[in-house]
Amino acid sequence: MLKKEELPPCPVATAVNLIGNKWKPLIIRDLLNGTQRYKYLQYGIKGISPKVLTENLKQLEQDGLVKREVFAEVPLRVEYSLTDLGEQMRPVISALAEWGNTYKNSYKGYNK
Repeated sequence: MLKKEELPPCPVATAVNLIGNKWKPLIIRDLLNGTQRYKYLQYGIKGISPKVLTENLKQLEQDGLVKREVFAEVPLRVEYSLTDLGEQMRPVISALAEWGNTYKNSYKGYNK
């Protein structure tokens, strides 16, 4: 996690640094539906490798957006959920989904 003084002065740049890769918005999207186990996240995000999913979950956890809970059971059970800060991404993800649908419906080269 970056220290406060290491964050960019621009708030948009800060947000992009936190969720601005191909996978993090999709992880957050799936966690907005509730707590998920690792395998369900992997199934829900087509094309993500286990290594990349693990790396992104660790980064989101370090940045305070995702909470990882380990249950001392056999077999070991791990669940991921959004923190209160992560939950605040709901309107951002909703806006991205709405804009994506608008784009798909208006782009003439897009095949429905």
